[in-house]
Amino acid sequence: MTVIAQNLVWGVRRKGIVNDVSLSVARGETLGLIGPNGSGKSSLLRLLSGLKSPQSGRVEILGQDIARVSRKALARQVAFVQQNAGTDTNVAVRDVVRLGRTPHRAALAGWTAEDERAVSTALEQVDMTDRRAQPWQTLSGGERQRVHIARALAQCPRVMFLDEPTNHLDIHHQIEILRMVRGLDMTSVIALHDLNLAAMFCDRIVVLQAGTVVACGPPAEVLTQALLREVFRVRAEVSLDAPLTQPHIRFLAA
Repeated sequence: MTVIAQNLVWGVRRKGIVNDVSLSVARGETLGLIGPNGSGKSSLLRLLSGLKSPQSGRVEILGQDIARVSRKALARQVAFVQQNAGTDTNVAVRDVVRLGRTPHRAALAGWTAEDERAVSTALEQVDMTDRRAQPWQTLSGGERQRVHIARALAQCPRVMFLDEPTNHLDIHHQIEILRMVRGLDMTSVIALHDLNLAAMFCDRIVVLQAGTVVACGPPAEVLTQALLREVFRVRAEVSLDAPLTQPHIRFLAA
């Protein structure tokens, strides 16, 4: 397994936000995290990626306990894409992506051919090569999110964590971003709100409720009418073209 979390616990001011969560992610797998607002998705992502330290429990990535790995060394293996990250500085696209090379560069070191290759490859992967000189502030929301993913890819990570990367994007750009992420040769964990998109692009889904894992498995097994009613408090019809295929959810008026 590429990522293994064991009995993670984290909270604020005596309020439990992540409660005894254990999960694993296989090499090359796309794992989706879903759950109602406040269920702990973002906090769990930050624990898994090493941006937060658990109060108890542990996370292993590529066989290493991340609590014993320096932040810089971890950033060479793991990338995190937050939702709607932005900047007020009107820099060029290529300069945003270049920031992804920081974990690989020594202090005062010059820009290398390897750095340039990593940036060029990342821009190619997100189909933004022709925008490399374009000012950041002129990009659309979908284009900005592609650039954020390119910056993460420039780290040359083996695991990517994405916190609602399609938030506030139109449906075309949501599908475009998730199709792109799914097509990467990489292990990825994605927090999503849209259940149909999670079913479409994730190999497995973890469902969180009040910081606890209440279901985990392939979308067709997890996204049942009963679970949607119990966890999300909605009435819905779930249809499958055949057993264990991608489910489609149609929400019903109360």
